[in-house]
Amino acid sequence: MQGRKNRDGSAAAEPEPRGGTGPMTGSSSPQHAQNPGRTASVEGSTASSAAPKAAAKPKSPSGPGSRIALRNWRISTRLVSLLALPVVAATSLGALRIGESMSDIQQLDNMKLLTDMTKQATELASALQEERDQSAGPLANGGKATEDYTVKGARQKTDRARKAFMEGTYEITDGTSNSGLDGVQDHVTQIAGQLNNLKGIRQDAFKDRSTSSQTIDAYSRLVEQLLSLSTDMAQATSNPEMIKRTRALASFSSAKEYASVQRAVIAAALPPNDRDFGKLSETDRRYGESALENQESDLKGFSSVYGNVAATELMKPIDSGNATIKAADQYARRALSQEGGIRIQDKRSYKDWVDADSQRLQEMSKIELTLLNQMEQQARELRNESERTAIINGALILLVLGVSLVGAFVVARSMIRSLRRLQDTATKVAQDRLPELVKQLSESDPQDVDTSVESVGVHSRDEIGQVASAFDDVHREAVRLAAEQALLRGNVNAMFTNLSRRSQGLIQRQLSLISELESREADPDQLSSLFKLDHLATRMRRNGENLLVLAGEEPGRRWTRPVPLVDVLRAAASEVEQYERIELASVPTTEVAGRVVNDLVHLLAELLENATSFSSPQTKVKVTGHALPDGRVLIEIHDTGIGLSPEDLAAINERLASPPTVDVSVSRRMGLFVVGRLSQRHGIRIQLRPSDSGGTTALVMLPVDVAQGGKKAPGKPGPGAASGGPAAAQ
Repeated sequence: MQGRKNRDGSAAAEPEPRGGTGPMTGSSSPQHAQNPGRTASVEGSTASSAAPKAAAKPKSPSGPGSRIALRNWRISTRLVSLLALPVVAATSLGALRIGESMSDIQQLDNMKLLTDMTKQATELASALQEERDQSAGPLANGGKATEDYTVKGARQKTDRARKAFMEGTYEITDGTSNSGLDGVQDHVTQIAGQLNNLKGIRQDAFKDRSTSSQTIDAYSRLVEQLLSLSTDMAQATSNPEMIKRTRALASFSSAKEYASVQRAVIAAALPPNDRDFGKLSETDRRYGESALENQESDLKGFSSVYGNVAATELMKPIDSGNATIKAADQYARRALSQEGGIRIQDKRSYKDWVDADSQRLQEMSKIELTLLNQMEQQARELRNESERTAIINGALILLVLGVSLVGAFVVARSMIRSLRRLQDTATKVAQDRLPELVKQLSESDPQDVDTSVESVGVHSRDEIGQVASAFDDVHREAVRLAAEQALLRGNVNAMFTNLSRRSQGLIQRQLSLISELESREADPDQLSSLFKLDHLATRMRRNGENLLVLAGEEPGRRWTRPVPLVDVLRAAASEVEQYERIELASVPTTEVAGRVVNDLVHLLAELLENATSFSSPQTKVKVTGHALPDGRVLIEIHDTGIGLSPEDLAAINERLASPPTVDVSVSRRMGLFVVGRLSQRHGIRIQLRPSDSGGTTALVMLPVDVAQGGKKAPGKPGPGAASGGPAAAQ
């Protein structure tokens, strides 16, 4: 190690005089005589950090918004929502169809119930007609109902039919029947009340032979009420076919009732034997004639509703196919068309007339029963059809729902798989691949780095595939730009290195010439000027060597042997302009590894330069060293400036721990960048903190392999290793 004199004439130690490769370019700042104390971070960081604060703050973009906003919904949620609308609509329509089918089934169930009740009502009506017609002759001729077996048997048959009808109506009148039969319940209740008047009708039956139509009309009112239940059947259904059949039944039953009325009117006018003439009053004749006309009208209405062809086929037994029926019909027409009574040639007993005309009513009863059976069969078929329709609609709804869910799952799964793959690949590229590739390009030769881009793997022709293809293009372009940037940075580093090597060669020659002049000069004033020139050239050498640090180059020459720490500190102090203000105290007797000497001198010189530049010229900068039990060495550099704010300290320490990438801002903070790079190169920890006596303290922690001359400390670290002393704890 070659020594040389400082400006005060004292000796200063420097590793390899005028050598080394680690000083920092542009690190020295103008000395602030009017504003003593450290006012900025390393190398003017306060001024540079104030610039961003003065700049206008850009308006931040709007955020993603609320989580419930439509644009923030997941793709699967959007697909489900999109599919839910038609599915809900289809399900609603299907549910309406099923509801209609269930309503039809309910109506048809009511129709079956009404059909059964109508059958019983028809049987009761037939029994009342039979009772009326059979008792008309005997009672009109002064007979007694209790003595005549015909009247007695007819009434017993009516009582049995009445009992069966009343029992059959319990299901409707007790309130447990199906809905939609409220009007029928009232009607059935009304009929049941009128049937209670049957006893009074029987007591007054045919007491006055001249007004037999009154008794017939009383029976007819009961019969009409019973037959009107078929009209209730038409009101309880909305099926056109069932309405048609109920109207046809009502018309035919009414015609049958008028035919029975004719039989009763004529039977009440005939004598008990065929030797006497019967007597038909004008009132009864007109009543019977009206019944005949109504019968013909109702039969025509029946044919019109039921269908002429079908009605003709159904009524063949009562039209012209039976001579007895034809003869009875002719007899009735003659009897009802003559005024003043029945002609002499029409002598006939009421028994003969009833027997002759009963065949017609029996055939009509069969036709009536056929119509009821057809209605029942039609209601059963319609109910089965409604059940099938409801089942088919339900199955279709389930099928639509199943197909919709499966289709939605398949489509959503296809889209989501592609989107997730695109998302995962994009995240991996943004967080791992691209940063790692940029790091490799910045740390090695771009030609040695694989810059091929792995595709996302989504090759569909939809929008997702197009986005994936666009992302691949963006990825390739980003890699290309990173490679070009790394190549450009390499070229810049090469220029820095070339310029630094050339300038260092010239400065080295300049220092050699100055040293030669110093050795031959005896005049103290001239020697002092040469010392100043020598010191200025040394600073120029350190500033020029900063280019090597920017370029990431290692120093050109290294020490092969360890150097005492005190010599390293003196060499660093000798490169500072105000070296006379630096005071060394309690430096431990340890040696620095030769490979680190030049860089450590450069690093400490930058810190000392910063401490002297930003503190009062009348103060001292104290440098102390502490040997820690674990083998490390802590160097403290204290100044008495005004210090830094906590925010500035935090920012400086962050930059020292993680030096930024070389850019334009680095040129304004050269010292900060160089110190961080050199400390990171050798594992040296540096931290700034407020000093207890005011100002700022720079802590430099030398690791064991640096502080012990390149050797590891023997044994385990002592108790103080955990804390590293009072200063190391920071």
